[in-house]
Amino acid sequence: MDVERIIDDIGQLQEMFEAPDIRPLSASDISAANRTHDEKLAQSPWFRLWQSYGVCCRPNAEARLRLEV
Repeated sequence: MDVERIIDDIGQLQEMFEAPDIRPLSASDISAANRTHDEKLAQSPWFRLWQSYGVCCRPNAEARLRLEV
């Protein structure tokens, strides 16, 4: 085994994964991020207050219906 080659390969992999992802976000990426955000804050009274005034509401009804439960 070439230990130096393996170490170099590991270094290259680390550099690859440290680089930021420059691809644009897709609609499903944004939807997943919004869903995760809403689920984390669903029990917050402030979030519910802002939602009732339309500050945190999104154009789709799905997010609002899920949080009203």
